[in-house]
Amino acid sequence: MGKTAKITNLAMLLTFAVVIHFIENLVPLPIPVPGAKLGLANVIVLLTLLVYGLRSGLVVAVGKSFLGSIFTGGFLGFGFWLSISAALISCLIMASFIPISRQGYITVISVSIMGAVFHNLTQLGMASVIMENFTLFQGYFPLLVLVALPTGFLTGLAAGYLEGLVRRNLGLLGA
Repeated sequence: MGKTAKITNLAMLLTFAVVIHFIENLVPLPIPVPGAKLGLANVIVLLTLLVYGLRSGLVVAVGKSFLGSIFTGGFLGFGFWLSISAALISCLIMASFIPISRQGYITVISVSIMGAVFHNLTQLGMASVIMENFTLFQGYFPLLVLVALPTGFLTGLAAGYLEGLVRRNLGLLGA
């Protein structure tokens, strides 16, 4: 794949992630955890990691948080710092587990669940630091881990399925 084609594909992936992030912010979830989201845009981040690697995954993860916060009106606000820190950490965690997945020891779903857990824990940690209230961990830690399990499962399922489609359609079967 040429450099121009790769940049074009990454721009499309970033666009998909930002649009999904924006739409997801419009729809509140009926669960008792303030600010919890399904994390559907993370399907695109994980897909990018699987197909193009860490550098491209970080571009999409950070770009999603950066542009998403601009479009939702929260740039440099409380939510921005939670989003950008969690995007970075979860992306790095998932990237570190992908080689283990490629060896067949774990699945893409496991990679995604790890990313979701660390995404939620990073947001909780950042919120605790910003608010100077570390008792947040006592109440929210178990809830956020419970939320991360099904969302990580669904994200991994979707990203694994999409990876096969993308590789077939872009001729990246050997990549």
